[in-house]
Amino acid sequence: MAPLTNLVVVAVLSVASGFVAPGQVAIKSTTSLSESFGFDFAEDSYENTPGIIRGEQNYKQWVNSIDDNSFLNRKYNVVRRVRELDLLQATADNGILSKLEKNGLDLKTIEKLLPIAEELGLLSVAANNQQLLLNLVGFFLVEGAPFLLPVVAGALEVGPPAFFLAAAAFGGLDVFLFANNVELPFVGLSAGVTLGLLLIPLAAVSGGVGVALSSLKK
Repeated sequence: MAPLTNLVVVAVLSVASGFVAPGQVAIKSTTSLSESFGFDFAEDSYENTPGIIRGEQNYKQWVNSIDDNSFLNRKYNVVRRVRELDLLQATADNGILSKLEKNGLDLKTIEKLLPIAEELGLLSVAANNQQLLLNLVGFFLVEGAPFLLPVVAGALEVGPPAFFLAAAAFGGLDVFLFANNVELPFVGLSAGVTLGLLLIPLAAVSGGVGVALSSLKK
């Protein structure tokens, strides 16, 4: 019975130790953490790495000094692509600005919204994530603009109900895919989960735009 008794004692002590306040236990570690895992035969990467590329910021600056168009630091050129695709003319041809004003979004309204965006920290978030926004969001918006502008113009002509209908359509489609256990061909993944990564954000954005335009409607 001795082994069983010892096991019970160890278990009780283990459980009791979980209720001890952190301040009552002082554990001082003498182990030095490093990328060599403390092994004498392992190389110390910190000593072997030149100081000029230590840290992410230093590494990016060093890469940029070698190739200013490197993939690591490359930013999507929004201005150039807008000019090449002639999106300003396409925006004017579709009457986007006049339709936005019709729905209550004019320059005065935008001026009122900017301080609110600053208070919410949205401008700071955008400034701190320029590369991500330009390379991901900017890319899809600009490259898809020739196809999106006519659709957006038609929705703005109708007003908020068009965006509510779009939100319901995106959300309803995802529910339909889930309800019928639809799978993507060849890969066998759930279409509701996979396409939902696109459909749910689209539904949220469409519904948000509809709510915003409804509140701005004069």
